[in-house]
Amino acid sequence: MTTSPPASSAALEPFLGDERVVHRTAQPARHRIAAPLPEDLPLAVVDALARTGVHSLHAFQREAVDHVRDGRHVVLAGGTGSGKSLCYQLPLLEALHAPRDGRKQTALYLAPTKSLAQDQARRLRELDASWARPLLYDGDTPPRQRAHVRKVANLLLTNPDMLSAGILPSHAEWSTFLRGLALVVVDESHVYRGVFGSHVAQVLRRLRRLLAHYGNDTCTFVLSSATTGNPRAHAERLTGLDLEVVGDRGAPRAARDIVLYNPELDEESGDRDSALGDAARIYAQLLELGVPTIVFARSRKGCELVHRIARDQLAARGRDELVDRIAPYRGGYTPEERRQTERGLASGALVGVVATSALELGIDIGSLAASVVVTYPGTTTSLLQRWGRAGRSVAGRGTCVLVAGEDALDQYFMRNPQELLEREVEHAIVSVRNPRIAVPHLAAAAAELPLGSELDRALWDGVFDDGCDQLRAAGLARDTPRGLAHVGRTRPGGGIGLRSTGQGEVAIVDSGSGQLLGTVDIARAATSVHPGAVYLHRGESFLVEHLDTQALVASVRAASLPYYTMPKVDTQVEVVGVLEQRTLPGSGLHLLHGRLVVTDQLVGYQRLDSQTHRQIDLVEQALPPVAFETEGTWFANPLPPSSAHAGSPQALVDQVRLLGSLHAAEHGLIAMLPLIATCDRWDIGGLSIDWHEAFDGAGIFIYDGHPGGIGIVETGFHRFEEWAGAALVALSGCPCEDGCPSCVQSPKCGNLNEPLDKAGAIDVLRAALEGPAA
Repeated sequence: MTTSPPASSAALEPFLGDERVVHRTAQPARHRIAAPLPEDLPLAVVDALARTGVHSLHAFQREAVDHVRDGRHVVLAGGTGSGKSLCYQLPLLEALHAPRDGRKQTALYLAPTKSLAQDQARRLRELDASWARPLLYDGDTPPRQRAHVRKVANLLLTNPDMLSAGILPSHAEWSTFLRGLALVVVDESHVYRGVFGSHVAQVLRRLRRLLAHYGNDTCTFVLSSATTGNPRAHAERLTGLDLEVVGDRGAPRAARDIVLYNPELDEESGDRDSALGDAARIYAQLLELGVPTIVFARSRKGCELVHRIARDQLAARGRDELVDRIAPYRGGYTPEERRQTERGLASGALVGVVATSALELGIDIGSLAASVVVTYPGTTTSLLQRWGRAGRSVAGRGTCVLVAGEDALDQYFMRNPQELLEREVEHAIVSVRNPRIAVPHLAAAAAELPLGSELDRALWDGVFDDGCDQLRAAGLARDTPRGLAHVGRTRPGGGIGLRSTGQGEVAIVDSGSGQLLGTVDIARAATSVHPGAVYLHRGESFLVEHLDTQALVASVRAASLPYYTMPKVDTQVEVVGVLEQRTLPGSGLHLLHGRLVVTDQLVGYQRLDSQTHRQIDLVEQALPPVAFETEGTWFANPLPPSSAHAGSPQALVDQVRLLGSLHAAEHGLIAMLPLIATCDRWDIGGLSIDWHEAFDGAGIFIYDGHPGGIGIVETGFHRFEEWAGAALVALSGCPCEDGCPSCVQSPKCGNLNEPLDKAGAIDVLRAALEGPAA
């Protein structure tokens, strides 16, 4: 256990002397660097700021404000609670106060969630700036009120979904608002990554071309982001603009203690204690010590379990007064239930909350002293955001805890704490050239305004000509004197789901009640909602009865089941084209990156006991194959060939060991890719194979699991040494002998984790980096 000198904090008491604490360190407070307000601010704006206690700025706030006032686009990159909101609120209030060129100015605020937009509206109203009229416009806005919002609002708060489906297609009705648009704020922009971010990048391009259409060439974009490894590159991909990066220099931060906690391992069974159970115990202990605490769970079910366990523990110890002052917070609750919890936290009426990622974003929940994160959330950006919820009062001290799960990445960090605490945060990935995402938005743009200008070509550089040809060929657009125009009366923008790749989503419907439980991308439906699969929703089990890929419906029924399922999938990969290739200097390994066609076919599924995780049986079931094109990285087996005579028993043994070695190395690479790219292991697929024409032998493919590809594995290609090195450290450092869920076993393996050879995987990764052993 590594520790720093103990700090004087009651929140540390539960961890003192606990052998499950693998690392504890103290981070000092960061002191404020102040800067004055701009001298030429309108007095009304100065008074509005003063009403909320703002009489000066942090140094970075003044830098950002100066950029925005000078008309430069800005991306703000800093931690939770650093004060980024003021960087756009101040110039926003100023712009709305003063007309430009004789016309009134407007502002647009985009948030990834309705809750965040509502919270921002409340904060803006607290400024009591009579000239600013902030109004919400989202899917919950009643149709009869929408005309009123268009007429009255000079500050519109919405989300990218509503901008794409409701505002841009009706831009003529918003022409006055768009002509006067002075400022576009894209809040929590780090959330816009992967498929969602790639869609939002298209929506922002559609907005920019309409601004140009209405003669607005002075609109300034401000993006507010958590810390990412590539804030400028990510923001520029989102917007297509050149931006200035402003960090959070001069923002104060309370001192805080960082605790990494690894649940106890049973040496005999190899099982580790429940992260949820240990987190609930820590939560209850902190509350009893008088420490206001937030706990972040990865799922709705986990959120409910931690809340219930902690509530029962407090009640058993006679602390009923605390039971009444804690609450869970997750999706699925009514908006009023969530608002009630937010108000309780902000006022101090509640002293504890267990939440999903819904409270990770910048919603004001007051000052909490401890943040407990249950299992690594997939990215360091998210971890820092969640930890940033603790100790926001500079006069206090925060405690930040990570309770590890048994996943490979969690255990890697427990064995290598400095890799977590000192590493650069991941790069946020956005693809603007994925045709499955770009072409539907080109259709929407053509319906909004005919395509063909130089700006259009610049906004969709690399996909414009092919995309337009696809629209012509599909009969969705035709050439006119004004450009390529959409054919038909429908509005394509209204049919684009911003969180999928556009192939379509399968609706998951309870056959008993008819209730829609959720959706899944059609590319994943065959492996997640096939007949016989167990589907979990809000902690309840449902058995999939029927999957109709034509009608895009999966029928399920509620069932209390003692098992869960894992699909067995036959995967084939075809190389379509090579985009890049490089040779690693350390080993001479030839690494390629390019386009692939991946074909998955469900051939059966395994049923496993929910308690013991042991196999009950293997059910054979065949569904039609599903193919999609994507991007991937691949390399041939770097180990020397077997010297055994072909067809001999030893050659067969060597072949099985080779396949197990490549398979385990593939799992290790997939598990570690989230270290360098903002993604989840579920976003990535892989295939290890003993013979493929691309290698004329054995090799490994790693590919984006989203049709079209979104740039995840491309990052791994360019940083392969770092990526494979982390996988090698993770496998070498795991104390198990033959492989376990903390190193080479994968919860998403289509071959049911067979065969796997941990020692062989270490040899594969070492040979890839250093060359075959002499």
